[in-house]
Amino acid sequence: MRLIAFFAATIAASAPAGAQSWTEYKYPTEGFTVAFPAEPKVETTSYQAPGGSLVEARVYSVVQEGGAFKVTVADLSHTEMSEGNVMAYAVLMLSRGGEVKIDIPHSTRRIIGRQASIDRGDGSQTYASVFFHNRRLYQIEGTVPAGGSTADGIRFHQSFDFTDGWRLPDDLSNELRAR
Repeated sequence: MRLIAFFAATIAASAPAGAQSWTEYKYPTEGFTVAFPAEPKVETTSYQAPGGSLVEARVYSVVQEGGAFKVTVADLSHTEMSEGNVMAYAVLMLSRGGEVKIDIPHSTRRIIGRQASIDRGDGSQTYASVFFHNRRLYQIEGTVPAGGSTADGIRFHQSFDFTDGWRLPDDLSNELRAR
């Protein structure tokens, strides 16, 4: 019996640390949750919006050997850009230096966005989603290195969830609705 316990402990200890340490982080002021493989770094920066204007953005990120995981939230409340143009531009900028394999409509809590898979020239892959919700761009990117676990990139990108509202099924806008 001790031998079985020893082997189980050995196997558990040899498992990749990243597979065991994913934690959901909540950002109520930004209206989302997402799972990161480690404590994310948070920084305020600028985001170049369509048309070249710079807007304030906050970036939540973890970079480690197994990949780079990032959520960018850009404040577009002082711009007059359309939802479609904002998301198309975001996917275009994400795809620079790579080949878009998938670019399809995607929704989270009935908030319509885009989902993309991008193969990079260095063999890495990026799994991304973009949403334009409450006049903010949400850009979610999970990039794994060549030969890395695509599961980590997909897991990160699929863990994103909105916490500040939802859309009615027949509603055409991304404006916040009471629950």
